[in-house]
Amino acid sequence: MADTAVDANKASEDASHSGHKEGFWALALGSVGVVFGDIGTSPLYAMREALGHSRGGGGGEMAVLGIVSLITWALILIVTVKYVVFLMRADNKGEGGTLALMALAQRVSPGGRSGAIFLLGVIGAALFYGDGIITPAVSVLGSMEGMKEIPHVGPQLAPFVLPAAAAILVALFLVQSRGTASVAKLFGPITALWFLTLAGLGLYHIADDLSIFRALSPHYGVVFLIKNGFLGFIILGSVFLAVTGAEALYADMGHFGKKPIRAAWVGLILPSLLLNYLGQGALVLSHPGARDNPFFQMIPEIAYWPVWLLSIAATIIASQAVITGAFSMTQQAVLLGLFPRIDIRRTSETQAGQIFVPSINTMLMVGVLLLLFTFQTSSNLASAYGIAVTGSMFVDTLLFFVIIRYMWKRPLWQAIGACAFFGAIDLVFITSNLLKFFHGAWLPLALGAGLITVMLTWTRGAQILSDKTRRDSVPLTELADILKARGPHRAPGTAIFLTSDPDTAPVALMHNLKHNKVLHEKNIILTVLTAETPRVRDDDRIKIEPVNDDFKKVIISYGFMETPNVPKALGLCRKQGLKFDIMATSFFLGRRSVVPSAQSGMPLWQDKIFIFLMKNAANPTDFYKIPPGRVVEMGAQVTV
Repeated sequence: MADTAVDANKASEDASHSGHKEGFWALALGSVGVVFGDIGTSPLYAMREALGHSRGGGGGEMAVLGIVSLITWALILIVTVKYVVFLMRADNKGEGGTLALMALAQRVSPGGRSGAIFLLGVIGAALFYGDGIITPAVSVLGSMEGMKEIPHVGPQLAPFVLPAAAAILVALFLVQSRGTASVAKLFGPITALWFLTLAGLGLYHIADDLSIFRALSPHYGVVFLIKNGFLGFIILGSVFLAVTGAEALYADMGHFGKKPIRAAWVGLILPSLLLNYLGQGALVLSHPGARDNPFFQMIPEIAYWPVWLLSIAATIIASQAVITGAFSMTQQAVLLGLFPRIDIRRTSETQAGQIFVPSINTMLMVGVLLLLFTFQTSSNLASAYGIAVTGSMFVDTLLFFVIIRYMWKRPLWQAIGACAFFGAIDLVFITSNLLKFFHGAWLPLALGAGLITVMLTWTRGAQILSDKTRRDSVPLTELADILKARGPHRAPGTAIFLTSDPDTAPVALMHNLKHNKVLHEKNIILTVLTAETPRVRDDDRIKIEPVNDDFKKVIISYGFMETPNVPKALGLCRKQGLKFDIMATSFFLGRRSVVPSAQSGMPLWQDKIFIFLMKNAANPTDFYKIPPGRVVEMGAQVTV
């Protein structure tokens, strides 16, 4: 997502402002490779899983028509109506995704920052990572299982399915540090070819039984659910596999723009998916034995090898989008204060948004491989899939209520009505997926619960630490008056003191006065803030507030999609009359050694988690891109 959208933000602006058709269609094609990779690999296993569960419920013609009907209307109601028509209108300065929606809801909410809205954002972000671990495993393994169906040699190659899938995934994670800009331009055309292949295979087999077109009516889906009762409810969990990846339309809106994504969905993606599912249904109606693996059974023998290899390429691209999406989500979470500082590296010096997060990459790789060798088949993995996505979609629906009510200023009944409709659909699918709890659905929930604990612990611990520091600190204006009356020895040059609270004297400043007994000629109290918008214009980046002749407060603001670079931002100070040589400036950082305390606001076990996170947080020197040779660190021990 972040990495594969090569300079798409600029291109999106150019296309939207100039209306240049070539730029528009380039964006639409690019979105096919990044936005729709996940949902485009669902035909590999969605129909197979739903039909597999239907055997005990009568099967036959009614099962096929009912399942294809349910898949069709899930694609229409969830993806097209909910996301494409409605939710994509709720953008945060052009950006989408759960955290962008949370920040937007916080901004428009009449009560300001809301604990409930914040908690929803935390839950949505945690569930996203659960999806991020399962998607590469289930999609790559699903395509590699086509090896078993290769004409004449499939049975002999079956033992190599799992090792081959593992090798592909390991290679995919290992190349992340190099960035994918050089090959990202191929993602769109390859994935577009994949969707055209899906459509072609569907058209080829629809002729097997033209009565499959009856499945376009929602009547067959409703009747199927009623006749199958509880079993039909279970099957809904498998039907939902057809729409996993729908949230990517919203999350990647900022990279490509609304119109290109909508055009790609309506013009290519939706027709291709519907044709393929109709073709799979027609194939099973005419050849019931194909229900065991309808997608690979529908490939003609002469075209099997190229289609199978194309499916592998499509699943690799889909996995790449999910992995880089996790990097982008992590960057947003760090800047919004949900995670401690993490080592985030740019993979391109010329194009913004291309990042690599080593710790997240390693965690995802370990998690994906554990899943692969624990569940071993895409059918087993499919049981774990879905719950994280349905939960994330439900969070989007709840946050959408705030947007309708307070941003669009619609009447309460309209906000409730819209969210009740979509929320009811979400809850039906959530409940259906929860029935697979003991078959693997517990895994993303457990991962999500762990990440929620980490995020809430970090935010609560940081708040306690900030409150304690503020109580123990001297107001900056008071210190300035004291120093003016009894000035210490003056050192030449400029000192910059980083602090989270610009109104109190930084710990590093107090230690410098106490131990070194000096004050620099110029002293800047520097605070880096994260705005509730994706990006901040350079004109709004810097805010300078003089305290007296000795001190000036400088506040640097970044959007939650930006990478902080303090020296570059300080260069903008010249426009406002604050001039200094960055290479003749000393940066003073306060490093706190935290010890647990029984009297803190958190249980002891949370104290220990918070301390562990602090110890492993990225060095602020690296995180803020400060020249290491200009940094002086002052330590202090505090309890939390």
